[in-house]
Amino acid sequence: MARILVVDDEIGIRELLSEILYDEGHTVELAENAAQARAARQTFRPDLVLLDIWMPDTDGVSLLKEWAAQGLLDMPVIMMSGHATVDTAVEATRIGAADFLEKPITLQKLLKTISTALARPAVSGAPASMGHEAPRGAARPVQASSVAQQPVAAAPVEDNEPVAEENVSPLSVISLDQPLREARDEFERIYFEYHLGRENHSMTRVSERTGLERTHLYRKLKQLGIDASRRRNLASSSN
Repeated sequence: MARILVVDDEIGIRELLSEILYDEGHTVELAENAAQARAARQTFRPDLVLLDIWMPDTDGVSLLKEWAAQGLLDMPVIMMSGHATVDTAVEATRIGAADFLEKPITLQKLLKTISTALARPAVSGAPASMGHEAPRGAARPVQASSVAQQPVAAAPVEDNEPVAEENVSPLSVISLDQPLREARDEFERIYFEYHLGRENHSMTRVSERTGLERTHLYRKLKQLGIDASRRRNLASSSN
């Protein structure tokens, strides 16, 4: 797997991306500003960089230009931003960025973009407009792992006694005949929906129950497509 440097001034985004990439088997280094990114670029020698555009000291596009001018752009750099214009994205690509991700970043989009960037040649040392490219010692593209194709074992039943439908675990509906990443997403969706329902959608209690910091929790729910704003309408239930 690849060595990936994540550069972003928001701790919640750094932690979320780090967790996802670690789960995929990558080695991850984190930097919260351009100064730390420069140091990590020299010591960590990343195979790929996820670089935020808006940072407090030096913006990502300026850092990208700096690396290109110094001949240090020998790894794919994927730019990230929630506020960038089309012109900014085009400029970053012209300088040598491999791709651009708009925040909030979905899991599938993130992994697909990283896989594509790692699988193709990267710009080496000069802006893309100059046309200098060099093949990289390729880190393997991310491949979705598959789990064994076998049915979920049912709980033992006494003789021919029927199983009550309400006693069937939601986990039994997860198909094992799919990539591991998709099965994990299904499990996490069921897991968080369970705790949201149990805690009546109190994000404070769900955060304590699951051990996730609230910012991280909100991003995880958004990534999974779970509406955290829903509230259980207890008043509507009749006796």
